Amino acid sequence: MSGEEETAAIFDLARNRTLDEQPPHPGRDGPRLPKRFYKEAAAGETPDGYTILLDGRAVKTPSKQVLAVPHAALARAMAAEWAGQGEYIDPRSMWLTKLANTALDLVKPRRAAVVAEIVNFAGTDLLCYRAEAPAALVARQAAEWDPLLEWVAAHGIRLKVTTGIVHVAQDEAALAAYGRALERLDHFRLAALHNAVTLTGSAVIGLALLERRLDVAAAIAAAHLDETWQMEISGRDAEEEARLARRRAELGETGRFLDLLTDVT
Repeated sequence: MSGEEETAAIFDLARNRTLDEQPPHPGRDGPRLPKRFYKEAAAGETPDGYTILLDGRAVKTPSKQVLAVPHAALARAMAAEWAGQGEYIDPRSMWLTKLANTALDLVKPRRAAVVAEIVNFAGTDLLCYRAEAPAALVARQAAEWDPLLEWVAAHGIRLKVTTGIVHVAQDEAALAAYGRALERLDHFRLAALHNAVTLTGSAVIGLALLERRLDVAAAIAAAHLDETWQMEISGRDAEEEARLARRRAELGETGRFLDLLTDVT
C-alpha cells in the first residue's frame, strides 16, 4: 500500500464521529492502529491552497482527493498533528485533520443535506425544552438559555419554548431563517458547525460558538446544564465527568479549527 493509500485508509477508520461513538483505543480487544510510515510532516502549497506533506508527498482524503485547506495556519496545525504521532498513527487524536477530511469528502458534495441535518436540530433544539421543576433549575435554564434564544431571535430565528419533553413544532419561518444563516458558510465552517451542533445537541449553541457569541467553555456549560445540575444534587458521577471531558476536548478542537480558518498568517 502506498503512502497516499495509507493516509486514506487511516481516516476511513474515523471520519468524524463524536468521541462517544469512537471505538476503544488499541489493546487486546481493540483495533490495531497502522504503523507510522513517514519521517517528516510539513505544510506545503497546492493549486487549491495548502496541504500536509509527508516526506514531500501530499496527504489525500479517504475519497482520494488532495487534503487542501484555505489557510497556511490550519495546514501547519494539521501537519503538527501528523508530526506528533508516535510509532503508530491514531486518527482519533487528529481532530483538525478529521474535520478537514469531513469538509471535503462529506460536506462539500452534499451541502444541502448537511444544512438540512443542522436545521433539523433547530427544530428540536435543547434550549427549547425546559424543566417544570424544581424552581432553581427552571431559573438556571432561563438565565443561561434565554439570552441565547434572544440572540438568535434578533437574527429572525424565533424559536418556541415549552416545558417537558412533548415535541413543539417550530415555525417554518424560524427554521428557514436559520437555514439562511448558513448560506454564507463554506464547507469547512459548515463541517465545524455540524460537529458542534451534534456534540451539544443544540443548533443555537453551535451557531453561537461559530459566531463567537460563546467560547468553548460556555458552550459546554450551556449544553450540559441539566447534567451539571444533576451532579450537584446527586454527587459526582465519574462516568458522566469522563464523557463531558471527552466532549469538551472535541468541542475545543472544533473551536480551534474555526479560529485557524480566520488566521491568514
